[in-house]
Amino acid sequence: MHLRYAIRRVHCDACEAVKAEHVSWASPGSHFARAFEERAVYLAQQSSRTAVSKLLRVTWRTVGGIITRVVRGKLEASGDRLDGLRHIGIDELNYRRHHRYVTVVVDHERGVVVWSSKGKNAETLRAFFEELRPERCVAIESVMIDMSQAYISVVKDLVPHARLVLDRFHVQRLVQDVMDETRREEVCRATTTEGNKSLKHTRRALLKSPWNLTGAQDQTLDELEQTNRPLFCGYLLKESLAGILDRRRINVARDMLLRWIAAAKASGLEHFARAARTIERYQDGILEYFRTGFNNGRTEGLNGKIRTLTRRAFGVHSASALISMIFRMLRRRARHARLLSTHELPPRPHEGPGGLELVERHRGALPGPARSRRPVAPAPRVANPHL
Repeated sequence: MHLRYAIRRVHCDACEAVKAEHVSWASPGSHFARAFEERAVYLAQQSSRTAVSKLLRVTWRTVGGIITRVVRGKLEASGDRLDGLRHIGIDELNYRRHHRYVTVVVDHERGVVVWSSKGKNAETLRAFFEELRPERCVAIESVMIDMSQAYISVVKDLVPHARLVLDRFHVQRLVQDVMDETRREEVCRATTTEGNKSLKHTRRALLKSPWNLTGAQDQTLDELEQTNRPLFCGYLLKESLAGILDRRRINVARDMLLRWIAAAKASGLEHFARAARTIERYQDGILEYFRTGFNNGRTEGLNGKIRTLTRRAFGVHSASALISMIFRMLRRRARHARLLSTHELPPRPHEGPGGLELVERHRGALPGPARSRRPVAPAPRVANPHL
């Protein structure tokens, strides 16, 4: 059954403009009923836009217009999403080939995306703070961010009072990348058959955490310790940094981080020395991670949902279409969402104390036997009856 209704249009003598009749079952400027548009948006969340257009017998671009219109109405009805921001996370997301990005801002207390725009440069983030306005920028207490110099410069310029917290994940990924670069370099340098054989199937063993190693991978590292000491030293540097980032006392973490930087620079490994200089340049933001325990995990988690959305839609053609789907799919507030510090989490298994000493011993800086590479289980926490 089809229902057709001609919206009445009248000419207003007072404002000298043509006005359309307002009806309760359709949005202004829309050719479809609200129920039809809600169904189209729901189907677009679950499948590609092409499938929705075929099912509902509308054009592909009409589906995009419906999504944009519905999301705009929902956002206007829900009020200003930028009110009450205190702890935010900023990250970029690649939505298309040839380096097409959108910048996403997440409220870590509510666990929702509050702002998004096309681009990943300083001007893009500056537009967010201009929309936030100076009176609300004063309430920002902390900003979780990666090591993007463009974002960092804008945050320091517009909200200098806020804590700038560098995400732990990006620091560890930096060292993971240089670990893989060092392995590739050693493979290229190997000139003998035995050297090539000893480096074969070492990538996963070098990049895995110690407690995730299989027996064969653990044996590979034991052999690597004897056949390629530079590469094994890089592995120790990687695991030592992970152990340092598990620390919760900032004074201890600061001293150990400075020692790690010195050890990486003196290791003779070019890629690790470069990573050490990068960490030294951004160490203030890294130390804020130890002080607050905040990370950008919630932003990365929402970015994962957005990537799932783009894969389900078989890609998107424009940033505006993706942003509309982001606010439609992730519009609901997390009922029990709150800002979670890593200080509230149970300790993870790590290499235990002495990892940095092991690196220095392998460099010959410290005498003494090397400790085991196996992770040390954390001691159980016992409440102090005197507190």
